[in-house]
Amino acid sequence: MFDTILIANRGEIACRVMRTAQGMGLRCVAVYSEADAGAAHVQMADAAVCVGGPAPRDSYLRGDAIIAAALETGAQAIHPGYGFLSENPDFVEAVEAAGLTFIGPSAEAIRAMGLKDAAKRLMQEAGVPVVPGYLGADQDPGHLEVEAAQIGYPVLIKAVAGGGGKGMRLVERPEDFVDALERAKAEARTAFGNDAVLIEKFIEKPRHIEVQVFGDGQAAVHLFERDCSLQRRHQKVIEEAPAPGMTEEMRQAMGDAAVRAAEAIGYKGAGTVEFIVDGSEGLRPDGFWFMEMNTRLQVEHPVTEAITGVDLVEWQLRVAAGEALPLSQDELSIEGHAFEARLYAEDVPAGFLPATGRLAHLAFPGGVRADSGVRTGDVISPFYDPMIAKVVVHGPTRDIALRRLSQGLAQTQVAGTVTNLAFLGALAGHAGFAAGEVDTGLIARDLDALVAVPEPDARVIAQAALAVSGVAEAADPLTGFALWQPRAHWIRLHRGDADIAVRLRVHGPDRVTLETGGATVEAARVGGLWRFDGAPAADVHVARGRVTVFEGYGFAFDVADPLDRASSAAGDGNLIEAPMPGRVVSVAARVGAVVAKGDRLCVLEAMKMEHTLTAARDGVVAEILVSEGAQVEAGAALVRLEEA
Repeated sequence: MFDTILIANRGEIACRVMRTAQGMGLRCVAVYSEADAGAAHVQMADAAVCVGGPAPRDSYLRGDAIIAAALETGAQAIHPGYGFLSENPDFVEAVEAAGLTFIGPSAEAIRAMGLKDAAKRLMQEAGVPVVPGYLGADQDPGHLEVEAAQIGYPVLIKAVAGGGGKGMRLVERPEDFVDALERAKAEARTAFGNDAVLIEKFIEKPRHIEVQVFGDGQAAVHLFERDCSLQRRHQKVIEEAPAPGMTEEMRQAMGDAAVRAAEAIGYKGAGTVEFIVDGSEGLRPDGFWFMEMNTRLQVEHPVTEAITGVDLVEWQLRVAAGEALPLSQDELSIEGHAFEARLYAEDVPAGFLPATGRLAHLAFPGGVRADSGVRTGDVISPFYDPMIAKVVVHGPTRDIALRRLSQGLAQTQVAGTVTNLAFLGALAGHAGFAAGEVDTGLIARDLDALVAVPEPDARVIAQAALAVSGVAEAADPLTGFALWQPRAHWIRLHRGDADIAVRLRVHGPDRVTLETGGATVEAARVGGLWRFDGAPAADVHVARGRVTVFEGYGFAFDVADPLDRASSAAGDGNLIEAPMPGRVVSVAARVGAVVAKGDRLCVLEAMKMEHTLTAARDGVVAEILVSEGAQVEAGAALVRLEEA
C-alpha cells in the first residue's frame, strides 16, 4: 500500500477521497488553483501545491504540473476523482511514465470506452445489448439525415465523445433534424474538440439505470444498480439505489451484462455501466440497452455505498496497490434503500441559471450524509461547477428513506446564494416519484409545479422583521415601554420586486405585535424562545443587509436602508445583459436586424453550460456591444435594441 497519494481534483470529491485515505493512515496531497487557495480540500490535506490560475485549463487540467506536484511531495499514486483528467488516457500514460500509480483503469480501457460509437461496437461483440442506431464514420449531414429517417423518429443525436448531456439533442420531427444536428456538433466541438455524432432510437418512456462495477484487471463484480432517471436536460438531480420496481431476474441480467462489459476491457477499479431502460411496460430482461461506460468513480457513488456497506474509495486504493477484489459477487448484498440529492447554487425561477456568491451560512441536519467541498464563508466561483453538496440518506425501505430525504432537505440551511433546495424538496414530495413511477421525462412534464416559487406567509415575514429590528435581542426590561401606548416603528424589507412593510408594536421585551399586508402576527418569548402565533420560531440568519428565515427551504429578504431614498426604474427591454459571468460563445444578432420576442441574440457559456439570451420584446437591433469569445461579467451589456 502507498503511504502518500495526490488527489488531482478539487471540492467535494477531493474531500471525499481524503476522508477515506486519511482514515487508512495515508498522507494526502492536494492540488489547487489560485482561486482555491483557501478551499476546504486544501485545508484538509496534509500538503498542498498550487498548480496554476483559476480557469481549469490553467490548473486542474495541467497534467504535467500535477505529476510534478506528486513527485515533489513524495506521492506514489494519483487519484483523479471525477471530471477534469479522470478519463484522459494520455494523463494515465504520463502518470505511469513518471513511475507513479494511477488509481483507476488503464489507458487502454479508458480509450475503449471513450468514444460512444466504438464502445457500442465493443459491447455488441461482448454480448451486451445496445440501442438501435447509426454508429458510422460518414458524418455528412445529408447521410445522417437519411440514417435518422431509417431509424425512425424520435431520434437522439449524441456526441461520440460526449458526456453530461453536452452535444446531445432530441429530434422529434424530420424538419428539425438539420438545425439540431448543427447545434449538437457546435456544442460537441466546444466541449470535447470533436464534433462527430452518433444517432440512436429514442426510447419513448426511458429510465436511466446504471450498474456499479468494480474490477481488479482480471475479474469483475457488480455492486447492483442505481436509478438516475430523475433528470433535467440530461443532468441528474436525484439518484437512488436500488431501482424501484427492479426484479431479481432483471437485476441478474443487467448485472451480468455490466460485468461482461467490464471484463471485456480488463477493467481495473470503479466504473459504471449506464443503460437506457424501456419503462413503458415495467422492467423486463429484454428491455434494457447499453448507453456508455464511465471509467471512473461516479458522483452518485454514495447511494451504492449506503446499500452495500462498501467504501468504494477504499476498494480503489487497495486494488490500485495490487490487491485482488476484496469481496466476491456472492458476498455482496443489498440492505435498505438510499437517495442522493444534488444541492446546487442555481437560480431555478430564472431557468436554473448557475449562481455565484459567498455562502453566508451552510448547515446540514443530523441523520444525513452531506458530501461537500464548501463551508460557511466560502465563495461559489464562476470557474467551477456550482455544486454545494450531495445530500445522502439511507433507510430500511424506500418509503422511509424518501421521508428522511424530505426531512433532510427541509432542515438544510443555506444563506448567501440562491439554490435549488426548494426544487429538490418539491421532487422529494412528488406523488409519482413517491410511488416509484420514475422516468427521465418526469421533471419536464411537471416542471411548472416543481419550480413554482412559494411566497412567504405573514409569520415568516414577521420573523424576518423581528430579527432585524433589534427587539428580539434586547435585554432591557423596559424595551418598548410607553406611558400611553406600545412603541411602534416600521421595518422595510425587499424580496425580489416586492416591497414589504412591517409595523412593529413593542409591548415589552417578551411581546411584540407585527402587522404586514393586512395580517397581524403575535410574537412572544416563552422560556427564552420566541414563538409566532404560538408556533416555534425558525432559525434565522442575518448578515450584510440580508435576513434569511430557514422555513420552507429558506426565504431571503433584503433589509431596506431607511436613509436610502433612491429608486431605480424598471428596464424597458432595450438592453440585453449577461445574467452571470461567462464567455460569449456566439452572437446571432446583427445590427439592423428585425427580431421578435424570444429570438436568440447570443449564447453565453458559464459553469460548463450554454445559456441562450433572447430578445425581451419585438424590435430592431441597434448595437452589438460584445464580440464572440469575449469574457464578460454579470450585468455586462451585450446587445441593445432601438427605442420602441
